[in-house]
Amino acid sequence: MTKLIRQINFPEDLRKLKKDQLKQVSVELRDELIDIVSETGGHLGAGLGVVELTVALHYVFDTPKDKLVWDVSHQTYPHKIITGRKDRIKTLRKGGGLSGFTKRSESEYDPFGAAHSSTSISSTLGMAVAKKLSNNNNNVVAVIGDGAMSAGMAYEAMNNAGALKSKLIVVLNDNDMSISKPVGAMSKYLARLLSGKLYFSFRETVKMVISAFSKRFSQKAGKAEDLLRGIVTGGTLFSELGFYYIGPVDGHDVDNLVQIFENVKNSSHQGPILIHVRTQKGKGYKPAEESGDKYHGVSKFNVSTGEQSKSKSNAPSYTKVFAETLIKHAEQDTKIIGITGAMPSGTGLNLFEKRFPDRTFDVGIAEQHAVTFAAGLATEGYKPYAAIYSTFLQRAYDQVVHDVAIQSLPVRFAIDRAGLVGADGPTHAGSFDITYLSTLPNFVVMAASDESELVKMINTSVHINDRPSAFRYPRGNGIGVTMPSINELLKIGKGRVIKEGKKAAILNFGTRLEECKKASEILSQRGINITIIDARFSKPLDEKLIMEIANNHEVLISIEEGSIGGFGSHVMQLLSDRGVFDKGLKFRSMILPDSFIDQDTPEKMYEKAGLDCLSIVNRIQETLNSNIVLAKNKNKISN
Repeated sequence: MTKLIRQINFPEDLRKLKKDQLKQVSVELRDELIDIVSETGGHLGAGLGVVELTVALHYVFDTPKDKLVWDVSHQTYPHKIITGRKDRIKTLRKGGGLSGFTKRSESEYDPFGAAHSSTSISSTLGMAVAKKLSNNNNNVVAVIGDGAMSAGMAYEAMNNAGALKSKLIVVLNDNDMSISKPVGAMSKYLARLLSGKLYFSFRETVKMVISAFSKRFSQKAGKAEDLLRGIVTGGTLFSELGFYYIGPVDGHDVDNLVQIFENVKNSSHQGPILIHVRTQKGKGYKPAEESGDKYHGVSKFNVSTGEQSKSKSNAPSYTKVFAETLIKHAEQDTKIIGITGAMPSGTGLNLFEKRFPDRTFDVGIAEQHAVTFAAGLATEGYKPYAAIYSTFLQRAYDQVVHDVAIQSLPVRFAIDRAGLVGADGPTHAGSFDITYLSTLPNFVVMAASDESELVKMINTSVHINDRPSAFRYPRGNGIGVTMPSINELLKIGKGRVIKEGKKAAILNFGTRLEECKKASEILSQRGINITIIDARFSKPLDEKLIMEIANNHEVLISIEEGSIGGFGSHVMQLLSDRGVFDKGLKFRSMILPDSFIDQDTPEKMYEKAGLDCLSIVNRIQETLNSNIVLAKNKNKISN
């Protein structure tokens, strides 16, 4: 049998097929997805769960004229395969390849870029209003998961959409999973809808949808339909927000989905519509179906066995070091609390939860709430640890400032995924936390240069009871150093000297320390011996140590895995205030460039960013040489 998927390069090819061929297309698309991700790695379970949904949406709606926006968009590999990117699909998440998420610059079928959750309804509402103002009748569809529906932004958008009575279609993809099991009242609410046996068959659903939108029914029939709708929704929150609610329906019955989408597309209903679709994450691939996280994110794997090829390292991951260290402290201190926003496994708090289930709180995809919730705990003498990725903590910056910093509450922020993160690209990079935290008065901001330093920073944070603190650490494994006990503390605002040299000095903040050491070896071979300092703190700075090396070296270089405005900017401000530049010091700040760096291996990303050892060597030599040239010019002038 000729594979139908080979005939499909764009949605218009899909629409040429007969409806009874769509089941076969779905089977082939699912097989294609499994084969691709087995070679590339990436997000698998979510994509497997939306295969039929993807086929039905592109079959019914006239994409890209009709706008289709996927929330988070880690589930869009099937979407990419049938929207002109099939020939490049094996470049997913690689340098120069396709993004693992939707990306406007990549395809006209990606009308809105995403990677953080709960943005789809807001963005599609904006599109819907724009179309109305332009007298454009094309459809706008948002696909949002039940996990993403736990975020307040989704409800802000729904409330606005209901009030505006905009022409907007929202597909709620309910798979009872985000990355881990969803939490909160919304997941329980959706479960009640299902447990109430409202899971409609094909015939029941079509009958309901047709009756809802047909103009041919009498007033009595309309009242009956309203009664049915009331029974179906049970006075749902969605209806109260102004959405016409349909469902739950089987998200793996492609025939059913096509019929529903066609009826909704062709209806004369004025106002937003929500279609509640029930799917299974990992659908159609047994190892994914049986996995606890439904193979949310995977490395390359064997299709037959499902066995993933994991990189081997004798060093523990930074995430695991954080979790295990926090557990040790919590065994001695009953005030320690762990908080995460729908990322228990990603932050290591799943390990903490096994040991302390009553002291672990997964608040769902609600970073703003997580931070203020932690602040409330801190007012009562508890020691909350908000374990949040750097990129996700950005979403709660106002709460960090207003609810934590201004009140000087001792919330501890465990900032995972600091710096460049590899295959997830710029949307997940931890580029800005040094800057956005170090500007806040009375904050303690630390960055671990290795896993041993991370332990010491966690130890230290336990005893910071008069102000907020944060410690950042990268994705991946440590370097394999001897681990300290939980009793080893750091003195607040004090760095350490790694190596002493002459003329040039490096002030390192974070895990670029190993690259600094490599640079030092290269420079040493060229007759240049440098000083290396591990700053440890961006706030407060070790002013005494910085001034000492500034007054005893010709060149001072700061290095950090963050944007402008961070550690280097604070060092430069200190040096400027103390008049050091008047004495001839050459200072250079090595930071992430003023651009977003696309996905690649972390090593190549840091090379592009100019933060690898050779870049450090070149910067030091260039700066030293500029001093030599300046000295020669001064001699010429004096002569």
